[in-house]
Amino acid sequence: MKYFFIICLSLFSFSVFCQPFPIPEDKEVTFDVVRKKKIIGNLNTKFIESEKDLILHSVLNIDVKILFIPAYSFFQETKETWIDGEFVEINGFTDFEDDREYKILGKDSDDFFIASGMDGELKLDKNIVPLNYWNIAMLNEKEVFDTQKGIVRKIKVKQLEDEKIKINDKNILANKYVFNASKNPKDKGPFPEYTLWYYNNELIKMEFINPKDKKNVIKIIRNDWSQ
Repeated sequence: MKYFFIICLSLFSFSVFCQPFPIPEDKEVTFDVVRKKKIIGNLNTKFIESEKDLILHSVLNIDVKILFIPAYSFFQETKETWIDGEFVEINGFTDFEDDREYKILGKDSDDFFIASGMDGELKLDKNIVPLNYWNIAMLNEKEVFDTQKGIVRKIKVKQLEDEKIKINDKNILANKYVFNASKNPKDKGPFPEYTLWYYNNELIKMEFINPKDKKNVIKIIRNDWSQ
């Protein structure tokens, strides 16, 4: 099950005017990670507001066991800082099942966004945004900052017909998208194609098929949905 997940947190970011994304009433969203109808992990994002900024604190934790024996684990934690709707800083850490660990740092500096991660230090466009599926505005970009590895990826997004899906026994007519991203030479496999579903700009479900495990669809489903 190696390279089982390339899940970005790279996972999540949305308000009305000053923020580029909606912020939930209780300032928190949670998702189940599901494989073969079993919950194998969770994703939690907290929205921490102050007078000066907004911090998105996201934690993705995966723990797969076969016959009670650990088979795969994955951990990612990120803190994105936004000021007046602009992405200005990130502090993150990713721990894969093998020996790969990445400390992800990035911050606005003068006219650039200076970041570091898998490819060392990068001097990026100051307007770059993080690869965070919570932020539906991210789908309009051509390039994004992958917060899992600290690299830049080119992306392609296609909007499909709206689709009815069931979340917590509720039928919802959701906006549907297909998301693809470029491969980095240091990746240990292609970037999976994601299917994303949004309702009122809030991410409620996403899924992908890992190239190394094509028989099983990985689903990430909102578990706190009550609308």
